[in-house]
Amino acid sequence: MQIVPGTDVAELFDRLVEDQVPGRRGLEAWRSMLRAHATLMRRLDTDLERETGLALADFDVLAQLAAAHGELRMTDLADRALISRSGMSRRVARLTNEGLLRRDKADSDGRGVVVALTEAGIARLTQTAPVHARGISKLFVAQLDDQELALLERALDKVIVDCSFG
Repeated sequence: MQIVPGTDVAELFDRLVEDQVPGRRGLEAWRSMLRAHATLMRRLDTDLERETGLALADFDVLAQLAAAHGELRMTDLADRALISRSGMSRRVARLTNEGLLRRDKADSDGRGVVVALTEAGIARLTQTAPVHARGISKLFVAQLDDQELALLERALDKVIVDCSFG
């Protein structure tokens, strides 16, 4: 497609979207979901870091390990975490250097890496989890009634995409 000088880019964009989303069905819901996600994540990250000194992405790594009874293979942790796979190795290395995690070779094949919470990591999680949960309660749960929460959960469960890449 050749762009003609003086083209109204907003109009062009609208036509491109209309070609793929007839009648713009669902676009406002999509935009609302994106805005809600972005603003909630920024606020939760800001509040957690201000109150505890721990970034939300670091908390997520600790929380994912806790939910898995304290340890996961690195590949499984990368699949579960809210951060990109590419950033996971650096994040785990930093959290290991801070004493919150430890890395071991996987017993089953010796090639994989297992990441585990240390006692210091568990203590840090104990400090930060209540702050994060309070934020979720205040910023998200308290804004919706039980029926809205159930509807939202059912709707979003329908569009969850498998983001594992091999």
